[in-house]
Amino acid sequence: MTQTLLETTDLTVRFGGHVAVDRVTCSFRAGELTAIVGPNGAGKTTYFNLISGQIGATAGRVTLKGQDITRLSVSRRCRLGLGRAFQLTNLFPELSVFENVRLVMQTRMGRGLNLLSTAESHADVSHAALAVLERVRLDRLRDQKVSELSHGNQRKLEVAMLIALEPDVYMFDEPTAGMSVDEAPVVLDLITELKQDRSRTILLVEHKMDVIRTLADRIIVLHNGALVADGPPAEVMASDVVQEAYMGKEIEDV
Repeated sequence: MTQTLLETTDLTVRFGGHVAVDRVTCSFRAGELTAIVGPNGAGKTTYFNLISGQIGATAGRVTLKGQDITRLSVSRRCRLGLGRAFQLTNLFPELSVFENVRLVMQTRMGRGLNLLSTAESHADVSHAALAVLERVRLDRLRDQKVSELSHGNQRKLEVAMLIALEPDVYMFDEPTAGMSVDEAPVVLDLITELKQDRSRTILLVEHKMDVIRTLADRIIVLHNGALVADGPPAEVMASDVVQEAYMGKEIEDV
């Protein structure tokens, strides 16, 4: 039986009188890419934020590899194997492309986040960092300051930093948002490559249906914060509940 790496149980968050995520129970298995879809305001990114620890849950539980992580910090969840790439870039803008990835590598390998250490003092780390940059086709920009990168290249760097963490669970929040037609395939090819490792799981928030059709093994649908559909892509995308949600119609009796 395929291992469940991540699970949410009755996960809920309220902001005042508004329920943004409403008792979502869902499990995510190793070797599976799950696309999380829904109309704007459905709670997709909020659900991601609850899982990764950016916001605290009002009720419910998040479990990673059998361990309750609901009250743990973002950094602690990361060390336990939960990796998140943000919809908005989360980088060190004044450092070089290479230094950003090297620092992630140092942290993962237990070398500490030392901004003053040199690449030469961590030869193995540097070699691994360069290999990741080659995968995302940023090796030629290794010495460029991150603040000088195009938006698309910043998104690719963020994916590189997530890959450098080698998490058990990869979380991508609209990874190609703002990318040009030429830039997006690099990131999509990387996610396809990551799928080949059947020991890990991938969660993907995405609006582009062509991307979802290409990558997803499974789709879950959120609407008004609630889980309203879960299953194989063809089945879920053909369902009335998804058609109504994306047409902006009111969903009743779900």
